[in-house]
Amino acid sequence: MAASAHFNLSVCNELYTNTGFSETCRSIKRAGWDGIEIAPFTLMQDATRLPRGHRREVRDIIVSEGLSFVGLHWLTVGPEGLHVTTPDDAVRARSWDYVRGLVELCADLRPNGARGGVMVFGSPMQRRTTGGLTREAAEANYIDGVQSIVDDLEAAGVTLCVEALPTDQCDVIISLDRAAEIVDEIGSPMVQTMFDSHNAIEESEPHAVLVARHWPKIRHIHVNELDGSYPRPSGGYDFKPVLREAAQRGYQGWVSMEVFDFSPGAEKIVNESIAYLREEIYRL
Repeated sequence: MAASAHFNLSVCNELYTNTGFSETCRSIKRAGWDGIEIAPFTLMQDATRLPRGHRREVRDIIVSEGLSFVGLHWLTVGPEGLHVTTPDDAVRARSWDYVRGLVELCADLRPNGARGGVMVFGSPMQRRTTGGLTREAAEANYIDGVQSIVDDLEAAGVTLCVEALPTDQCDVIISLDRAAEIVDEIGSPMVQTMFDSHNAIEESEPHAVLVARHWPKIRHIHVNELDGSYPRPSGGYDFKPVLREAAQRGYQGWVSMEVFDFSPGAEKIVNESIAYLREEIYRL
């Protein structure tokens, strides 16, 4: 498999904390990555208000630097007061209107005439239980919210990925099994799920087993060490079983690096991690 395994590799951009967008793209491309995944708050606190001209500028920079636009993550981080499962109807409606606006943003950041793009819905602080709701009631509010934007997703050709999160971050949708059930319940081809190695830390089964079971619904993969740091030989997580499963199934989506510890610096992270991931892919 080593000779034929290939993945589209991308980086989540928020690790470039004090770097202009052009230089961010340049650095990612220089290190050898193929794409960029964007946290909307890095563009503007309320990214749905990003002017049309600025959207075109971001899109054109990505293209001119030789990268592909992957999609969005950290969806509801940025504006104050968003919460997608709250019992407060007005706050919940405003929050889902914001997500709807991000569908449009995701479509606008694609090259002219292109379809596709993913929106990874993690955002633990804005979806965990609040206001005395049970987990079941909060999940029902989440499902209702996703259903309310299905028409927008389908019209735009954008895929929303329901992300499972561990309990130290969130208590709503805490397993890939549950995320897959919600995908089935919603029943739209533009609502699927994804795998994130760091956020699967509490899963009781081997990660490759989980990925195999839910493969038809997995549209995106995030790679990171279990402690949220960047992939590297000393990190301890073995990425090969999940990547092997994806390679055997002819995965055409993105393998995107999302890290939470930026302290080593963006240049060190993007260069060391891609060298390691390439070695892991070669060893499949």
